[in-house]
Amino acid sequence: MQKDPVCNMMVDEKSAAATSVYKGKNYYFCAKFCKEEFDKNPEKYAAKE
Repeated sequence: MQKDPVCNMMVDEKSAAATSVYKGKNYYFCAKFCKEEFDKNPEKYAAKE
């Protein structure tokens, strides 16, 4: 399980609604909306990690 960096919901990597790769790291999202928000400003969300 991974934490969605936008909404902090726990997401199963195998069934994630969407994924992104930023600076070589995979990010998993519960919904396309969260991926879109992440992709607009990945540094904002990646910094929370």
